Amino acid sequence: MSEMSVSEVMDFIEENDVKFIKLAFCDYFGNQKNISVMPDELFRIIKHGKKFDSFRIAGYNDPLSRDLFLKPDLSTMCILPWRPQEGRVIRFYCNIINADGEKCPLDPRILLKETVRECENYNFRPRFGLNSEFYLFRTDDEGNPTDIPWDKGGYCDIPPLDRSENIRREICLTMEEMGIRPEASHHEAGPGQNEIDFEADTALNTADNFITYKNVVSAVSARNGIFASFAPKPLADECGNGLHLKISLFRDCENLWTADAATAESFAAGILSRMRDITVFLNTQAESYDRFGQGEAPKYITWSVQNGSKLLRIPEINGVRDGFILRSPDSGINPYLAFSVILKAGMEGIRNSEKLPEAVDVSSHDIDENERKNYMLLPLSLSEAKEYAKKSAFIHADERLKKIADKFLEVLPREKGEGIRID
Repeated sequence: MSEMSVSEVMDFIEENDVKFIKLAFCDYFGNQKNISVMPDELFRIIKHGKKFDSFRIAGYNDPLSRDLFLKPDLSTMCILPWRPQEGRVIRFYCNIINADGEKCPLDPRILLKETVRECENYNFRPRFGLNSEFYLFRTDDEGNPTDIPWDKGGYCDIPPLDRSENIRREICLTMEEMGIRPEASHHEAGPGQNEIDFEADTALNTADNFITYKNVVSAVSARNGIFASFAPKPLADECGNGLHLKISLFRDCENLWTADAATAESFAAGILSRMRDITVFLNTQAESYDRFGQGEAPKYITWSVQNGSKLLRIPEINGVRDGFILRSPDSGINPYLAFSVILKAGMEGIRNSEKLPEAVDVSSHDIDENERKNYMLLPLSLSEAKEYAKKSAFIHADERLKKIADKFLEVLPREKGEGIRID
């Protein structure tokens, strides 16, 4: 939605019988939080913000910034279609500000806004598209989730093996009502596993849309008596849930892979060469690392044109490239922080005129042991990924990113056994 004036927002609320307003934001792990307010409060909140207990939210428990406020981004106003049509509910995503009205330096959403402006200094605009996977599980008589998949379907199966078709349809239609355009949906390879892809947008809009998408999937599933799981590896012996990011770069209206392929390749090379430094922001849970090297999930820091098991894929259609797909992340991300570190790594690649290594088009499973020694591995545990980030000169060189990264690493849950000395 384009930016609205305060008066336009207030008129919309009155004309559409809005009775509740959700002020939404995320903790550092992408979990949506919100405070609900009444319409009479909104005008004051737009001007001054809404105070919240920051010390209770992962990432914002800074003793120097105890008084933090939610400031609605008016361009994100959206009716929640699964709520009552009489006495409607709308939602705003919020930026976080200090008591003096200045931007909170710990807010990843503000970091992403500033990172996108930094991209403009390199004369390009990024766009992100998403392919997101999730499992549907049965619930017990009390509505609690079980580990029993909703169906036994496989990749692109149809009913009756695919029992999730109507759920995906309802999710896609709800997303469309909220201004997010799904491009495709299908049953994935695991039992009860599904994938929904939605079209690319600006980095900030896609980050907001991803949070909305997870909310819609969870709400629609719960309404149907089913539990939706975005966990990276909810079933030990089945495929994990990935979040594939398609990233395109544009200069004016022209795709950078056409207008300036060398710069586009340097951007991709910058991400590859800093993957160990940024993986902890893309894979935030211990079980995230159980997924690597399983099925089609990547394990090595390599790229390919056609092979789907590589970390980074740069597809060519009729000899034309229009972007690349980063395949390691999962849905446990805070998208504002994850997109920021990806973009900053890419810009560092441009700054240094970095080159892509040679493509590896053979399947990772077919590479012999001697050849594997030539390729760097992704971090294979959460603790290993944390150590790379803590020691990263790339992250430490950016003051704003370092402040948020340090806080993220501070609040990141420990892996089992981490930090415990065993004599």
